[in-house]
Amino acid sequence: MTIHSQLAKHFKEVHYGGNWTGSNLKDMLADVTWQQATIVPHNLTNSIAVLVFHMNYYIDAVINVLEGGPLEAHDKFSFNCPPIQSQQDWDKLLTKYWADADKFIALVEAFPENKLSENMLDGKYGNYYRNLAGVIEHCHYHLGQIALVKKSV
Repeated sequence: MTIHSQLAKHFKEVHYGGNWTGSNLKDMLADVTWQQATIVPHNLTNSIAVLVFHMNYYIDAVINVLEGGPLEAHDKFSFNCPPIQSQQDWDKLLTKYWADADKFIALVEAFPENKLSENMLDGKYGNYYRNLAGVIEHCHYHLGQIALVKKSV
């Protein structure tokens, strides 16, 4: 298995299952209502909805780069989740999230193996491998947070 295929597999597993942690975002979010998604429990900073938005913010940013565009992400905007005031709002956020996750998987699967060690953009963020692996790590990190928030609500 190639490295880029392995990266795509890891990203897919944190989203849809099959990873060695036994936890994934699809199962974790499957029974979360819009009301639960918007609760910020016990002096925590973020709701489940905000964490989903935040993960997707960076997935979107890397998708844009993989499609040849610039990196247009700024940390100060990464938690600016639009208001979730209904099940429809929550479903819309999740639909976008899953579509972007699938797009990310396809782009990483198609990514040229020989480019993984090349600097992404101007090199300020390291090479492509570091950034693709970083997105996976970021999702695992926030999956853990979502699990804790979900238990609290």
